[in-house]
Amino acid sequence: MKTPLITLCAALAFSSGAFAADANTLRLGIDPTYPPMDSKAPDGSLKGFDVDLGNEICRRIHAHCQWVELEFSGMIPALQARKIDAVLSSMAITEKRQQQILFSSKLFQFKSRLIAKQGSPLAPTASGLAGKQIGVQSGTQFEGYALKNWTPLGANVVAYKSQDEVFADLQNGRLDGALLGTVEADYGFLRTPAGKGFAFVGEPLSMGDHGVGIGLRKDETEVQASINAAIASMLKDGTYAQIAKKYFDFDPYGN
Repeated sequence: MKTPLITLCAALAFSSGAFAADANTLRLGIDPTYPPMDSKAPDGSLKGFDVDLGNEICRRIHAHCQWVELEFSGMIPALQARKIDAVLSSMAITEKRQQQILFSSKLFQFKSRLIAKQGSPLAPTASGLAGKQIGVQSGTQFEGYALKNWTPLGANVVAYKSQDEVFADLQNGRLDGALLGTVEADYGFLRTPAGKGFAFVGEPLSMGDHGVGIGLRKDETEVQASINAAIASMLKDGTYAQIAKKYFDFDPYGN
């Protein structure tokens, strides 16, 4: 599936000043504190599944990816203020967000899960959550889910600017548990030295989202169409699977 270059350039220019000075530059908001999806290499460069997908999408639509680091909770305000052109930072497609912004087609989909010290009595139940400190990243669907479903059960939901801060307080004992994506919890924490002695708690949870996509402003329908065509072509020609194998031993698209 290929879209003519002239059509793609027109789509990028369609935003009437939404993009950077170079009409072919796509400014992508990212919070690099969420490995293996978004993180920083020792040399300061950005890396991760989101980054590789974004760079390949930009290549296919003949655009230059300019990554802009932001706190996750500030992504949608920055997008609406035209400080960035799109959000590519593991942002779940939820009904609430769809009222504010437009999304591309799905990039991947993971369930979510609690993590805590091994042997912890913590559980996603009234008796298991009462009086417990549960860490979440601010602005995420995990924060919304925990506030809605677990605060009434007696849990104290503590929001942090970054996922790194959640992990730090989990390690030092200020938190009883943390809620986040299963893959990010596993690959970004439990399989690392920092995650030694911690484990999943309870069964995987569904947040009711429609997977993860690229966030755009409501009027960016032509850009959305170009990005969707790029995603479809990556899935069809095997490039998506090739990128995924760098990070996972399973298919992240359908989970």
